[in-house]
Amino acid sequence: MTELVFQQCLNPQCSGTASLADTAFRCARCGGLLDVAYDWDRLPIPKTLKHFEGKWANRTNPLDFSGVWRFRELLPFAPDDAIITVGEGQTLCQRADAVAAYAGLKPGRLFLQYEGMNPSGSFKDNGMSAAFTHARMTGATRAACASTGNTSASLAIYCAATQLMRGIIFIGSGKISFGKLSQALEHGALTLQIQGDFDDALRRVQEVSRQLGIYLVNSVNPFRLEGQKTIMYRVLEALRWEVPDWIVVPGGNLGNVSSFAKAFSELVELGLISRVPRLAVINATGADTFHRLYNEHHLRWNGGRFDQSKIDSYYASLDANNRKADTLASAIEISRPVNLPKALRALDCCNGVVRAVPDAEILDAKAKIGAGGLGCEPASAASVAGLRTLVREGVIDKDERVVCILTGHVLKDADETVAYHSTDPATSAKLTTRGVKQVAFANRAVQVPNDLAAIVKIIELNG
Repeated sequence: MTELVFQQCLNPQCSGTASLADTAFRCARCGGLLDVAYDWDRLPIPKTLKHFEGKWANRTNPLDFSGVWRFRELLPFAPDDAIITVGEGQTLCQRADAVAAYAGLKPGRLFLQYEGMNPSGSFKDNGMSAAFTHARMTGATRAACASTGNTSASLAIYCAATQLMRGIIFIGSGKISFGKLSQALEHGALTLQIQGDFDDALRRVQEVSRQLGIYLVNSVNPFRLEGQKTIMYRVLEALRWEVPDWIVVPGGNLGNVSSFAKAFSELVELGLISRVPRLAVINATGADTFHRLYNEHHLRWNGGRFDQSKIDSYYASLDANNRKADTLASAIEISRPVNLPKALRALDCCNGVVRAVPDAEILDAKAKIGAGGLGCEPASAASVAGLRTLVREGVIDKDERVVCILTGHVLKDADETVAYHSTDPATSAKLTTRGVKQVAFANRAVQVPNDLAAIVKIIELNG
């Protein structure tokens, strides 16, 4: 293969490759996942990460303004005139001492990477910008995804903002929050609700995309993951290019952990950093496939020779018991993560761990994050709930520097937030029916008469 950029099979034992223009996103030889690969020796690479700081002086250039494309030398698959951006990646990595205390870390050791500031309100825009850029390069006129909500919102925004493609979205029955569904509808995407859950929707969208030649933007698409690498570049940028000890990330379809490890391994290969951080992937207990396979069935990357029979057997048990993903953290409500092999490789590369946390702990962590000044969706808070577990177990030391990824905005799942803090039994019943019997940090509205003296008294009593 003589191309500067191509697609390469994930499996080191398979020499399968595909051209840059290929949109099957599966190895033709073995059917495995693909990576975007670069001939780095023939590409212009900056000598230091500080090179990217100069882009801030050119903010009127849309590519340098983008938090994805200002790092385009590190995802060099597209010419500048093909790149699609809607201003994604204007995010922050905020020190969070109050949340650190809750998780058990010392002050100054926890940072929250807040991806809710993206145009669609979630991290998905990083990858969608890259996927749409590749789609444009291939001449695609339609783009499709299966979604629990955030991918559909992002797809719809990029279709509407660019007017280049028709968006088609598959969602499962009753498996999407109104906040996210409203984005897909508002931005004009064709939305198909099928009977089943996200895993069913993902199977169907892949079949339909193959049959009709529609460009697929789910994270089986390796160009999606190229865009998501830039979340880690921005973390390093915020930390003055110092590598943290840990990155903690919610685990759903496992695209983020896969892309993060690829980002760090490439930076080490290029000599731009000297070490990789450790990675922690946090499932919800109601959608804990990766946790169970990794910790109970001892599934490992094993140099690419991971035991597929363990995965097949586990999925067969899900079918036999009719077990579906079930968690209030809807963005990670996935039983069959498509990037599971890449996530195994990521943990091998970054000496990673996997944990699962219950919905009650996720919602408590979410409340503490919100009280600290950043509002996030429930799935985001899995990272902090998982961090707390890992500190309690002694896996993460209280003096280590940790970055937790907050994947989406608080208004993505506003119903859960209101239910957590509500005094209305009918509203809070949404939590109790899902096994959350009590909450620790509710900020409940205070009932007060329409009387000035009574209002003043309540305010004085509550400081």
